[in-house]
Amino acid sequence: MVYSPVLALVFGYLLGSIPFGLLITRAAGLGDVRNIGSGNIGATNVLRTGNKGLAAATLLLDALKGTAAVLIAGRFAPELGLWAGFGAFLGHLFPIWLGFKGGKGVATYLGVLIGLAWQMALIFAVVWLAVAFLFRFSSLAALTAAVVVPVALYFLSTQQIAGLFAAMSLIVIVKHRANIARLLAGTEGKIGAKE
Repeated sequence: MVYSPVLALVFGYLLGSIPFGLLITRAAGLGDVRNIGSGNIGATNVLRTGNKGLAAATLLLDALKGTAAVLIAGRFAPELGLWAGFGAFLGHLFPIWLGFKGGKGVATYLGVLIGLAWQMALIFAVVWLAVAFLFRFSSLAALTAAVVVPVALYFLSTQQIAGLFAAMSLIVIVKHRANIARLLAGTEGKIGAKE
């Protein structure tokens, strides 16, 4: 039992490291998604291929791997769901199969949130959609939601879950540092724009 959190973390990491955006675009004959746009493997960059269906599938699968990690590990003990969820998030960011160069973690973050506190996932979605609709920047929408969620969790959930998402949000912000620089410079690409 001493090693259970480590096993849950490793299990989550391996699940989270499946690069769905890369696999889906290759299977569709669109080549390596890392060669376009931001060079990322996430849904926003898949959308830059012009294929909304593939982007939606990437978003769904990247979220589901986070949810699945939480729910599977959580069947053994609730705290193991937190470890597995964090592992899935790290796996998406730093997949061993791609030289530890993965996505920015937003969809998997959302998937983990669905698994641990689904009501908060609704808050995330509302904030993301509102900011995206108003400003047309996926990065700004993600960053805003990532700031709001830990604060909401602090008041509405457990300290463990709030602490986990505070750490994950900090990582999301760090992973978006180039986006933040482009937002400040006025050069960030808008949602749906091909690059």
